[in-house]
Amino acid sequence: MSAPSDSDGPVRVWHYDGASGVRREPLMVPAGDGFVLAEHGREDGPYAFEDLVAQGVVDGAPRYGLKKRPGWSVTFPGPMPAGIATRLPGARRYGGMIDRIGLWPAVGAFTAVSALVIAVLMTVPSLVARMIPRSVEARMGALMVGDFGERACTDPEGMAALQAMATRMQMREGVDLRVVDVPMVNAVTLPGGHVVLFSGLLKQASSPDEVAGVLAHELGHVENRDVLESLVRQLGLSVVLGGLDGNVGGYTNALLSASYSRGAETRADAFAIDALRQAQVSPHATAAFFQRLSKSEIKVKGADALLGYMASHPMSSERERRFAASAGKAGYTPVLDGAQWQALKGICGAGSGEWKRSRLGF
Repeated sequence: MSAPSDSDGPVRVWHYDGASGVRREPLMVPAGDGFVLAEHGREDGPYAFEDLVAQGVVDGAPRYGLKKRPGWSVTFPGPMPAGIATRLPGARRYGGMIDRIGLWPAVGAFTAVSALVIAVLMTVPSLVARMIPRSVEARMGALMVGDFGERACTDPEGMAALQAMATRMQMREGVDLRVVDVPMVNAVTLPGGHVVLFSGLLKQASSPDEVAGVLAHELGHVENRDVLESLVRQLGLSVVLGGLDGNVGGYTNALLSASYSRGAETRADAFAIDALRQAQVSPHATAAFFQRLSKSEIKVKGADALLGYMASHPMSSERERRFAASAGKAGYTPVLDGAQWQALKGICGAGSGEWKRSRLGF
C-alpha cells in the first residue's frame, strides 16, 4: 500500500458493514484508486471510490453506500481531506435531467418527443401498407370478395348499366366492381382492387350521380391502397401477412366497421372530385348524399340494417362543402340515363331484399 499524502487522508469515518448492524469508526486510508478501512490493526478492502454511491446527508454528514452491498455505508462526520473529497462521486439529483434543465423546459421537451412519437406511429401503417407485395394483397382480396359468394347480383341489364357507370368514371382496367344483395347503405373497397356496392346503397340513392360519387371515392381508396393501411391499423401487420387465419368474414367485417384515417379520406375525396369533374358529373349529388347520411335521415328497411357508410366513412359538414365547392359553371349530364338507372337499381332482381344473416355477420 502506498503512503498517503497529507491531502489524501486518512480520515475517520462511521462505517456499517451491512451485516452486523454495529457502527464502527475505522480510518479511511486511500490506496491507489481506492481505499481500505483500517481499525485495530486490520484492514477491510480495498474498495474502489468509483463503486461508492452518494446517499445524501445524515445529521450534516455526507454518507455513501457501496454498489451491490445493501446496508454497507461510510459517513464523514468531520472535515474530509481534499484528496478524498475529489474522488467521491457527486450527489445524485432527485429529478436527474429535470433538475438540470428545469421543470418547464423538461415538460416542453417531453411534449415535443411525445408528439414526434405519435406522428411516427400514425405514419407507420401507411408506410408499411405500401411495402406489402401486391401479390399478397391480391390473394387477400380474392378471398374476401369470394366470401360474398351467392350474394353477387348479375342481372344482365343491371350489369350493363354498372359497366356504363364505370366507363364514364374512367375506372381503370384491373379493378373488379360488383354489386351484392345486402340491404346496407354502404360500399367497401377490398384489397387487390375490389370495389363492392351494396344493394341498400342503390335503393336509397336519389340519383345515379350519388352512386357515381361514392364509386369515385372508393376508386380513390383503390388507387392509394388505403384499405391495406386500414387493415394494418386495425389488425396489425402479422395478421395481414398471416393469410387471414381462415377468418375471412371477420376481417371483411373489420373493414366495414373501421374508419379510414383523415388523410386517406381527404385523398379519396380529392380523387373523387377530380373524377367527377373529368366525367362532367355534378358533385352536388354526392354532397347531398353525404348531408343526408350525416343527419341520419335515411331509414333502411329491416331490423338488422345499419347505416354502414356512416360507420366506415365518417360524415362531416367539411366534406359536404368540399364537394359542393368543387362544382363549376360547365354543364353536367347524368352519369346514367333513366332506363340505365332503373336497370342498375334492379340489378339484384326480384329477390333483392330477402335478407338473411350470413357468416359475414351483417
